[in-house]
Amino acid sequence: MAQTIDLATTEGRRRARYDLTWGDHGFLRARFRNLHQISPEMYRANQPSPEHIERYAKDLGLKTIINLRGKSPKGYYLLEKEACEANGIELVDFQVFSRDTPTRETFDGARDLFNSIAYPALMHCKSGADRAGLASVLYMHFRQGLSIREAKEQLSFKYLHIRAGKTGILDFVFDRYLEQGEPKGLSFIDWINTDYDRDALKTLFLEGRKNKINYDELLRRE
Repeated sequence: MAQTIDLATTEGRRRARYDLTWGDHGFLRARFRNLHQISPEMYRANQPSPEHIERYAKDLGLKTIINLRGKSPKGYYLLEKEACEANGIELVDFQVFSRDTPTRETFDGARDLFNSIAYPALMHCKSGADRAGLASVLYMHFRQGLSIREAKEQLSFKYLHIRAGKTGILDFVFDRYLEQGEPKGLSFIDWINTDYDRDALKTLFLEGRKNKINYDELLRRE
């Protein structure tokens, strides 16, 4: 069982920093933040360090950070939470997944979230590519009013999202709506709440991946 990290102690803070830098690959994000402004009020990025959060607070005037990785006892999360508190930013934990079909609750929850938080805001996952891409599609659709066809641009290689890997399951969901729901005249959320079968779509996606190159192994992605 992992030891609890106590940031109030010198050893705890050292362990948290070590976890952020090496365990969570923060050294790769020291300069490359995958930071993009996707609307006048919203940004997306990879996992921020405390230094990044302080800079975002000053330069971007952030009021909210949405953590798409969920709560964690690990150092990277504890340092993020502490930095948000120190800089007057509300940290909202809204966990999503990049290699599974989202639940109906995820879609409904995202719509409610984007209509309730204080802006300007930033959302992030670990790399800023896949989970941030999913949430950005939903933000652009629910909050900014873009069609799913337009919003799904947030899932692109521009943000380091790789459709050919297992994270392509996210593209698969939106593509299925465009193939089945849109021609029927259904809004995206109506399709989700009526015709969407996440288990069947996941099975169909995995069947289609058989005998294909495993890009996740080639790229050593999590």
